[in-house]
Amino acid sequence: MKTIITNSIIITMNSDMEVFPDGYVKIEGTKILETGPSCDLKETTEELRAAGWQIKDGKRGILMPGMVNTHCHLGMIPFRGLGDDCKDRLRVFLLPMEQKAMSRRMAALSSRYAICELLLSGVTSVMDMYYFEAAVAQVMDQTGIRGIAGQTLMDEGGCDASDADQSLSMAKELIETYRMHPRISGCAAPHATNTCSPQILKKAWELDTANQVPFTLHAAEMDYEMTWLAQTRGCTPVGYLDQLGVLSDQTAAAHCIHLTDRDIEILRQRGSGVCHCIGSNAKAAKGVAPVLKLLKEGVSVGLGTDGPASGNTLDLFTQMRLCAGFQKNDSHDRSAMPAKDIVSMATRQGARVLGLEEKDWKSTRLNSSHITISYAVFCLKKKK
Repeated sequence: MKTIITNSIIITMNSDMEVFPDGYVKIEGTKILETGPSCDLKETTEELRAAGWQIKDGKRGILMPGMVNTHCHLGMIPFRGLGDDCKDRLRVFLLPMEQKAMSRRMAALSSRYAICELLLSGVTSVMDMYYFEAAVAQVMDQTGIRGIAGQTLMDEGGCDASDADQSLSMAKELIETYRMHPRISGCAAPHATNTCSPQILKKAWELDTANQVPFTLHAAEMDYEMTWLAQTRGCTPVGYLDQLGVLSDQTAAAHCIHLTDRDIEILRQRGSGVCHCIGSNAKAAKGVAPVLKLLKEGVSVGLGTDGPASGNTLDLFTQMRLCAGFQKNDSHDRSAMPAKDIVSMATRQGARVLGLEEKDWKSTRLNSSHITISYAVFCLKKKK
């Protein structure tokens, strides 16, 4: 099938950050052939139809790469809005409810709902970290999204495993199952620096890096995490991860609110990325991550929604607005965080954080189910 979308504002997010105020995109099967300004389109409408092209009018909408949600807990849909104003929502509500009510079937149904919400808002890639991830990966496959299913590891276990070793075995099986899949992959996802032993953190990192999948965890997020590591290890979470040798260009650290200048330098040196979840951070009153400093120092930063129980929404447009507003306010600089930087974080930088940039931005392959009139997906290859 050959499709051309015309009469659109094309935001390419390519290396030159080109924008075509009146542009087109040509797609054949699952491949984007070219994009450019409408004045470069040589064929007439009649000639295109005669050549078998299906013409879709973009109606002056914005056509842009699909967005990348770098940190999410898809299965939390049933807990959205639970204990919003509670000081310790995680321990009082969420963890007990997960232990009591979360099941393989609920995780699958919740993830299906969440993925539909993502796709409807223009998110075409997601990094998930939750339980029963084998079921979640199946739903990712069925719905057509590009997904990384991160099996959560905690020393104390979870609703789907008795301990971290059992979860690690589940992660190994998940990785092997989707090793050759074009859109879906699995990984071991330790919960946090203070909920996993050094041995589990190392085992998970070794498994993920050996299989070239992201190694992701919560880091430098909680006050008590900071205090515990300072008292027991004499360092910050980032310093601790670096001592363990689990920071690399495959590491995607979620939140990273409480960072020192030395932490930022370590992340830059190791090539690690940050998943910035401003909606969740603000709701929980955890603080404002130093995104401007991270970007200035060359650390890749993508946007994440966190779970729907944490930030209430899976809409990345909301995260873009919040990120810009908080960074402007925190720096007292109205010019900080311009739109091009925000959109880059939601698309290309997010792909870089998850190790998808090579796949999504330097080739022209994509899944046809990702194409909508409102949002194009992944790389837009400029017509030569």
